[in-house]
Amino acid sequence: MPETAPRTTAAGAADENTGRDPVTKLGAGPGRLLVTLYGVFTVAAASRSLYQLIAQFDRAPLAYLLSAVSALVYGFITFSLVRGGEGARRAAVACCALELIGVVGIGTWTLVDPAAFADSTVWSYFGMDYLFIPVALPVTGLMWLRRARTATA
Repeated sequence: MPETAPRTTAAGAADENTGRDPVTKLGAGPGRLLVTLYGVFTVAAASRSLYQLIAQFDRAPLAYLLSAVSALVYGFITFSLVRGGEGARRAAVACCALELIGVVGIGTWTLVDPAAFADSTVWSYFGMDYLFIPVALPVTGLMWLRRARTATA
């Protein structure tokens, strides 16, 4: 009768994780970096826009409202990545696409007509004030969410 070696906790955990659906873990692995970045951008954009909407609304209402919209989009993507599952993945894909359209649209608008914005938004000049991370995040997010879907197919 062959003897079996006792299973260690690490081996048991590895076996347990191999059966998990990767789509339910959107915020695991490289997705953890996305969750962190989106979380930081949620707080940054929300804080900035809240202050500007309260204290300086009359100065540049369009820019400040767009920053608030970006904060909502960032927050929803963060929530979706943390929540996981196929429905959350699809919602995150839609929001990342909306974010990319916003960054490209507002970025182009600020280049073509800089006078349209009395102050910059998170997405102005393709996120130049934020080291162009706002234009890289949705692209990276879409790539991660696509990979998470194909990992289960």
